[in-house]
Amino acid sequence: MTDLPSTIRRRRTPTSRRIPPYERLKEAIMDGELVPGEQLVEQALAEWCQVSRTPIREALTRLEQDGLVRRSDRGLIVRESSPEEILDLYDTRIVLESKVAAVAAERRTAIDLLTMRRAAERVRRAESDEPRVIADRNREFHRSVWHASHNESLIDLLERLNLHLGRYPATTLSYPGRTETSHDEHTALIDAIDRRDADSASMLASKHFTAARDIRLKLWETE
Repeated sequence: MTDLPSTIRRRRTPTSRRIPPYERLKEAIMDGELVPGEQLVEQALAEWCQVSRTPIREALTRLEQDGLVRRSDRGLIVRESSPEEILDLYDTRIVLESKVAAVAAERRTAIDLLTMRRAAERVRRAESDEPRVIADRNREFHRSVWHASHNESLIDLLERLNLHLGRYPATTLSYPGRTETSHDEHTALIDAIDRRDADSASMLASKHFTAARDIRLKLWETE
């Protein structure tokens, strides 16, 4: 068998449940099993995914378009990250989250409010020793805010941005004191959307993600 990346060699052979190569490789990148800078060899990945090289080539092309892999003098590699990129991603997210919160305040329905409150409660109930569960539920909450905007363009942009942020697996909610503060900020954001106060919703979302950006940079410094 062709030599596999070290992280993939340690992972079990895929189960019989068929997952498209694109989804499988994206998951491996997002989970950190394919680490930044790792060389992506078509034949090795094809053997791991138990498919031919053609679907692997197609998957890698999509991942390159997503910005998760890039071309180098060694061929395709998992894209590396940097503090500058974190700043760029969060600065963009602050703008988009601020806007989507304001639009949600204008367009939300009673069902949207119920969905947001339930999602916020699921974050609150997540066990503090399960950072991945907390991070997943936190994303669910923010998606509930996006969908309350009923603006497909904004939702699409935020989903694409979220894909890039997913390459940084450590959750900002793991930072001391952040979980409790985040719960309070979620509640305040929902209340502003409930009141249809677009200005307050925008300001609260901006403040929330500015704090997340600053914590993300601190986490980067300690890695």
